[in-house]
Amino acid sequence: MAGSGVTGPATARYGVPGLATLRIVVVYGAILAAASLGLEWLQYRYLVRTYSFEVYVALIALAFLGLGVWAGARLFRHAPAVAPFELNRRVQQTLGISERELEVLELLAAGRSNKEIAGRLGVSPNTVKTHVAKLFGKLEVNRRTEAIRRARELGMLR
Repeated sequence: MAGSGVTGPATARYGVPGLATLRIVVVYGAILAAASLGLEWLQYRYLVRTYSFEVYVALIALAFLGLGVWAGARLFRHAPAVAPFELNRRVQQTLGISERELEVLELLAAGRSNKEIAGRLGVSPNTVKTHVAKLFGKLEVNRRTEAIRRARELGMLR
């Protein structure tokens, strides 16, 4: 062992440090950790004294945030099941509304203009105007919003 560079019994057979070396490393690590925690604690105390109002406001804000998340989770845990929409075909037949007019009505409800409806359906804007006028007459309304409201009341629109 004289020329091997290995020093004493602290090093085991495969170059692994012995129990005495590990104990020293653990003690020094614990001392450094305690010193680091102490410095962090002192810095925290300094910050709390310097910015006490802001710290309290932040803590209160965090408490209310937690309360809001908890309340939201409790209140909105189960969303009510929505039944699928079923078109009231009887009203559609009674009023004499065609499938094309129903398509126009759905696009009106979606907020489309006559020009956009014409583009989607592949017809001229004048044809759309004719469908809208017929819808107004069949639903007994004078405005688009009234037509949409009336169609929803009758179960023709979602």
